[in-house]
Amino acid sequence: MKNLPYRGRFRGGYETINNHTQTITKPRGPLVYRGQPDRTMAGHKKPTDNDKPEEWLASVVEARNKNYIPGEGLSNVLLTDGRIEKLAELIKADSEGFLDKAHVAKYGIHTAVLTKVLDAAVRLSIQVHPTKLYARKYFNSEYGKTEAWYIMGGREIDGGPPYVLVGFKPGVTREQWKKYFDQQDIDGMINALHKFYVNPGDVFLIEGGLPHAIGSGCFLIEIQEPTDYTMRVERKTFDGSLLPDKLCHQGVGFDAMLDCFTYEGLSKEETFKKYAKQPAPVINGNGTIITHLITDADTTCFKMTKFNIPESYLLNDHSFKTLIVLQGSGMLLQCDETISIQQGETYFLPAALGGVTIKNTSEAPLEIIACYPPA
Repeated sequence: MKNLPYRGRFRGGYETINNHTQTITKPRGPLVYRGQPDRTMAGHKKPTDNDKPEEWLASVVEARNKNYIPGEGLSNVLLTDGRIEKLAELIKADSEGFLDKAHVAKYGIHTAVLTKVLDAAVRLSIQVHPTKLYARKYFNSEYGKTEAWYIMGGREIDGGPPYVLVGFKPGVTREQWKKYFDQQDIDGMINALHKFYVNPGDVFLIEGGLPHAIGSGCFLIEIQEPTDYTMRVERKTFDGSLLPDKLCHQGVGFDAMLDCFTYEGLSKEETFKKYAKQPAPVINGNGTIITHLITDADTTCFKMTKFNIPESYLLNDHSFKTLIVLQGSGMLLQCDETISIQQGETYFLPAALGGVTIKNTSEAPLEIIACYPPA
């Protein structure tokens, strides 16, 4: 099989640039919140919310959900002979072609990254993810779940603008947080965190140990370490359903769950300065605006870059990546192969593909987010 880009629409599928294979990604769900990422991303004016508010892109990570479904979250590949294979299995068969020799030498046959699109119609539960150190101790995993958000847009829910909750306010101790948890004082928990209203283009880095919640109305890209470890301090979902204990503490127990939080009480200004990223765009020779949203200086877990392309741009960074088309339409060009691209589509570009020219065919600039593995 030739390693060429895999294409996908949200809730749709992937196919190679020359139609040698087709990959279908199964959306994760149902989850404990609601939204509709595929129709929102594709520009539908009145998308209908459902219980599948996340899309996992080019995923080799299995979901940890309320009702376990084997293989849930893993991307599948529909081959031309009708067989369906896991993307993870194809990578195993040609790891250096998909991931690059240097990546395989450092991380094995794992992509070491996961990218999602989330559309939240309700506030997600207040939660925390493990650091690498915590994950090694409790989950025997080399990966925690540091993540970053790129806000694509949002909507008002019940008259309120989209927002996120990030970081403890000064004075919040483990003892106080345990009291809120034991009493299920949801208002106390919410008031213990800083609230930030968000706008398109905002970027947040959510390190392991940092308490947070994505608020209602947020539409975002999330890039993260490749696990699904989520500690939840709210025992009930938005519809009043009781969560199993294990879905709250992930099997480590409630006491150890509370140890996962970093009790760092910063002011709102300090929290914004530390976790809200404000990268400066750079314009290259042909007018393409490149914004390095998350870099190695921010985290060693992944990278994320935005390209605003008025004409064309040669993407030749020698890494596999996932592309998300935010706006406009255009083409991917590689040797004698061409594929049309448009808003709402996603692509997985294997490392062996080499340089790809992205050409804008619309009047407005073509905007693309590229999500990369760790170096």
